[in-house]
Amino acid sequence: MFHTLFPFHILYRAKTYCYEMAVLFDEQYGSTTLNQRYVCTATGAVKIIENKKETFQSIGHAFRSVFLPQGYPESVSEDYLLYQIYDTIQAFASSITGTLATQAMLKGVGVGDESATALAATMTWILKDGTGMLGRILFAWLQGSSLDCDAKRWRLFADMLNDFAICLEISAPFFPLSFTFIVCTAGVCKSIVGVAGGSTRAALTLHQARRNNMADVSAKDGSQETLVNLAALICSLLMVPIVAEQHLLVWALFTIFTGVHLWANYSAVTSVVMETVNQARLHILVQDFFRRDTVSLLSVKETNMREPVIFKTNWRFNIFMGSQLRLLSDRLDDLAQLQHLYSVEKYILGLNTVSRKIHIVLRRDSTEIDQLMAAFQAEVINVLTQMQQNGVVGVGSIDHRLGFTAVNENAINEILCSSFHTAMAKNDAYEVSRTSLELTKNLFPIFFSKLQNSGWTTSHVLLGADEWRASWGSAMQ
Repeated sequence: MFHTLFPFHILYRAKTYCYEMAVLFDEQYGSTTLNQRYVCTATGAVKIIENKKETFQSIGHAFRSVFLPQGYPESVSEDYLLYQIYDTIQAFASSITGTLATQAMLKGVGVGDESATALAATMTWILKDGTGMLGRILFAWLQGSSLDCDAKRWRLFADMLNDFAICLEISAPFFPLSFTFIVCTAGVCKSIVGVAGGSTRAALTLHQARRNNMADVSAKDGSQETLVNLAALICSLLMVPIVAEQHLLVWALFTIFTGVHLWANYSAVTSVVMETVNQARLHILVQDFFRRDTVSLLSVKETNMREPVIFKTNWRFNIFMGSQLRLLSDRLDDLAQLQHLYSVEKYILGLNTVSRKIHIVLRRDSTEIDQLMAAFQAEVINVLTQMQQNGVVGVGSIDHRLGFTAVNENAINEILCSSFHTAMAKNDAYEVSRTSLELTKNLFPIFFSKLQNSGWTTSHVLLGADEWRASWGSAMQ
């Protein structure tokens, strides 16, 4: 029975094959040079032959294993290495300036001063920490939802605020009467830095982790930062005795390292290439969509390079997603008109030409694609208004300097654009909303297709929608 189940001639053939072909398997660790071969010997045994690496190759592999995510570079985004280089530079510079601030703080609370008391120093430190805790809670309440949407801008803001806080701490000993107030202000700033910096770091880590390995990427980032802080600590041990009483030298070092810190942070955030659509990147894409006659939209990389990371985008109409119905109008007739206009849509867009605000009410069953469509309509209003004010498009007519052929070659879209500019000139908010909606219905499918073909992620968006939802039309049934 056993002989019928196990064909021994297969084993014989495998053994014969082993004699003829020495190499059985070739094994490699990821994309590294670490590899090994399995070969058979004359006796039929299997032997493992490892790649003989040079010493520097072995050190490099050990460094990658300790400080880089497993599977690097395939397991992370393409911008990972460049970002981490700049992040390492800024972390070193920040550690140095932080040491200078610590020295100044200790001096300010009375270390080395015989007349100072431990109680006074303790009270100052408690007040500093207490105000910082309150600042952390308040900032997270006010800005927590916007940190995901503008991760790069808030990341840079956090580091700039951190430099300001360090400047306050170094300055505090020179103002003994206001010392407690200054250090408390610095504590609030640093607490905001902790919230904004930590939250945006998590958002960037999520972007960089391409194998659902966010924990590994975050852990290795922590290892890199620890190594940098250790190097900065050694430098600080050598530096502090030299600059202890040299105030001019302290300020000179602070200025130099702060400059390096800001440059490295700006370079780091601008090197990040995010594929998700936020309001700033959408504004750039819609501008390009209308102004250029091209088959595809701007690439993901080029759009990210144009994204503002210091100041907010200058919209003609500020956009508020997920607003309450009462913000559209306080008149029943206006709300009834808008409800009829958007009866088949899953959002209602209302604008105020006086306050320059666009409020978007989302229906309860709206999806992220509906949010993207609503934001697209809001950007159509902004872009066409901006072109009109810049003289690119004349009121009541379409100038062929407008590069988008779907407008120039489509008579309906030309008429709609002309009606839009006439309504904007008359401050007719309802007509602006109507014509922009018709343009959106005609152009959004084209835009969405180009968005997908250009490599953008459309499964989720970061448009900062609030949580208000309403029901009307078919959603009421």
